[in-house]
Amino acid sequence: MTRSERKIDHIRHALGHERASHNHFDDVEIVHQSLARLDFNQLSIETQVGELHLSSPLFVNAMTGGGGEETKEINRNLALAASKTGIGMAVGSQMSAIKNPEERSTYEVVREVNPEGVIFANVGSEATVPQAEEAVDMLKADGLQIHINTLQELIMPEGDRDFSHRLRRIEEIVSKLSIPVIVKEVGYGMSKETVKTLYSMGVRYIDVGGQGGTNFSKVENMRRDNPLSSFNNWGIPTPISILESSSVSPDLHIIASGGVRHGLDGVKGLILGGKAFGMAGGLLRVLVEEGKDALVNEICHIHEEIKIAMMLVNASSIHDLSHNPYILFGRTKEWSDQRLDP
Repeated sequence: MTRSERKIDHIRHALGHERASHNHFDDVEIVHQSLARLDFNQLSIETQVGELHLSSPLFVNAMTGGGGEETKEINRNLALAASKTGIGMAVGSQMSAIKNPEERSTYEVVREVNPEGVIFANVGSEATVPQAEEAVDMLKADGLQIHINTLQELIMPEGDRDFSHRLRRIEEIVSKLSIPVIVKEVGYGMSKETVKTLYSMGVRYIDVGGQGGTNFSKVENMRRDNPLSSFNNWGIPTPISILESSSVSPDLHIIASGGVRHGLDGVKGLILGGKAFGMAGGLLRVLVEEGKDALVNEICHIHEEIKIAMMLVNASSIHDLSHNPYILFGRTKEWSDQRLDP
């Protein structure tokens, strides 16, 4: 199977698979404040994530590209919706276009239709500095995601097996690029040990990519003759990943992603310590099943949910959300109570 065929295969399996029965954002409850004292129309959802100024804490997280006309059309419509609603967007891994220039247009279309938007390029942790620079130049990107997906690669029949040069390459990219470099998980979450190591390498932007959204263990197992299904529930849920990551240093810029279903989940991620939140599979499903206009409406609906939650805790800005109290339940509370430093 070619890389392009695998991209299409991933999309079809991801859209077809069911989410986990329990979402750990349901273990987080925001403390309601009855005495509202703000003007809804004056609330601002603009946010600053390190060097990145975003008009919304929501952005379209990395999904696709490199699969021919089908993925090009998906990326075009995602970018058009992002442009119309003023949110940022990340593309899927550009390694296919770096290795096969014929695939470049499936990514370049994002900047073509959204010339003023905030766009993140994306490469794997195997990328060299020149490859990272090529990915950024391809999109005139405002930031670069480096995705780490060890378990997905190990389950994938044709996946990588040698990760011995990963840390050195990430560190080189972070030190050489002049734009923000975001290290991103793809559904397995981040531990405090991982984040401490990344911090020591100069990484200041973390997308936790926690368990709870598209399950790439299940997606890859659907493609195997002999599935490694014992790993289908591996990973750290997103709320726990945010707590683990944000405990490392106040200098870190944490992005919440993985299982964010709506604006209220996104707000929970911000209250726990995130500076922004990404959504992928849910937005892709709306686009594929209902079309671009429906996706625009969905993004506007999420923005309304964010502002309603802000009103209910008297937060006039996204930054103010980080000071609001919350309660933990279930596995998330158990993890928080029992987690010990090694």
